[in-house]
Amino acid sequence: MAVAAENQSQPPQNDLPYVLILKPPTAFSIFGDHFFHSPKFQFLKPFESPLPLPQFLLTHAQSVQAILTSASGSVTADTIRLLPRLGLVVTTSQGINHIDLSECRRRGIAVAGAGTIFSTDCADSAVGLLLDVLRKVSAANRYVKQGLWSTQGNYPLGYKVLGGKQVGIVGLGSIGTEVAKRLEAFPCSISYNSRSKKPSVPYTFYPNVVELAVNCDALIICCALTDETHHLIGKEVLSALGKDGVIINIARGPIIDEKELVQCLIKREIRGAGLDVFEHEPDVPVELLALDNVVMSPHNAVCTTESLEELRKTVVGNFEAFFSNEPLLTPVPLDDRPHSSVAR
Repeated sequence: MAVAAENQSQPPQNDLPYVLILKPPTAFSIFGDHFFHSPKFQFLKPFESPLPLPQFLLTHAQSVQAILTSASGSVTADTIRLLPRLGLVVTTSQGINHIDLSECRRRGIAVAGAGTIFSTDCADSAVGLLLDVLRKVSAANRYVKQGLWSTQGNYPLGYKVLGGKQVGIVGLGSIGTEVAKRLEAFPCSISYNSRSKKPSVPYTFYPNVVELAVNCDALIICCALTDETHHLIGKEVLSALGKDGVIINIARGPIIDEKELVQCLIKREIRGAGLDVFEHEPDVPVELLALDNVVMSPHNAVCTTESLEELRKTVVGNFEAFFSNEPLLTPVPLDDRPHSSVAR
């Protein structure tokens, strides 16, 4: 048994460079672990080894030249320090808050992300959730399927779809901009909050999220998760949004103080919420499950067949470029990171 375990921990014997996969990305569960295959590199998979991760990393420390990770797989300074030959970290997510960029910068390690691949899909989902909450589409669907239409009569009416409404976007990065483009098709006013005013856009800018909420009927969260934006949306913002307000989150769960949000929804202190992300995924507050003014999806706003295929090309292309000493396809700047684009 000891010999078998030792053999399982050893990488294949060939000359291809090694890419470490800390945790299987979502695409593996959908398409299989061949999804990111390339003839120019090979993967090391510690999750298939009987060795504990620290021991696995120590065993292969001199072999790993790159890492493939996702939003659920943290690349910490401790991990980076165990890998002296590490030169690249590629994440399948648009967000990068799970990677220690300071340590990468200190070590001269390049980082590549998903670029803007997910922007249009996320924007579609954000607007879809907003329409669903306002018109009560999912709740009415359940009402019909439960046979209640014939026994209890018509379902309560929803609200006008954005006609004359004020919609605020928190984070006008690549996804926030795509959301705004879609909202332009509706007779609504668009405003936004970001680190700074963007002179090239026609939307009203509010430097303070509370002020934005006061002047909006709906808030759509599209900003990155950082130390600054953790619990950015709390009691004060939700109260400013008011009892007729709706909040949509397709960014990251911890941007909203989930306990405060749950209480506001239960007490009807806001009208409703559309949530693709949660603070402690995959756990969802049980209180939300019984509320018809909440529409939820399992952090899949980015996941379409088309976008995952584009992701495959980008991830493989980044690794192949790195191992060929060519420019990365979607490099992440390692200077001060903006907080106005979504983290997925």
